[in-house]
Amino acid sequence: MNIKDLVVVSDNINIDEYISFRESVKANMEHPEWLGDFSKEDLSFMLNNGSKIWIYYLNNECVCSMMMIPSDEASINKFELSLDYRDVVDYGPMMVNPKFVGNKLQYQMLKELDSYCINLGYKYAAGTIHPDNIYSINNLIKDDFKLINQKEFKRGIRNIYLKEYK
Repeated sequence: MNIKDLVVVSDNINIDEYISFRESVKANMEHPEWLGDFSKEDLSFMLNNGSKIWIYYLNNECVCSMMMIPSDEASINKFELSLDYRDVVDYGPMMVNPKFVGNKLQYQMLKELDSYCINLGYKYAAGTIHPDNIYSINNLIKDDFKLINQKEFKRGIRNIYLKEYK
């Protein structure tokens, strides 16, 4: 399955539909705590302040989704990065409908995010992953992310990965 063959919506996201999709994905995960759980209010605020969500569909069914979150000084400090926050973007939650797992969609979404963020002028991408989520870790490593730290956040321990765009 090629992500470019799917219908993508990235403007005027229906937050309720996004949350419903996230909850459906989480309900079918062996470790649902691996996936973030921004509230409706958080998502609305983020979308109104530079974040972006993409939802990919096949025949009106949600297949996968990704999110981009511009960094700010607080997130740079939280990740313990000595970089200008304006140069860094955070790759937010990525999720795949359980019916479509195994189609390399997460890696394809990473490549889409890379292109989008490079075009916006970002120099680095950061991402946080649960240390046991080997699937996502392998995708980040394949996409040239490097493990730079491990920290405890409100959702538990997370590996912090950083990628410098080339």
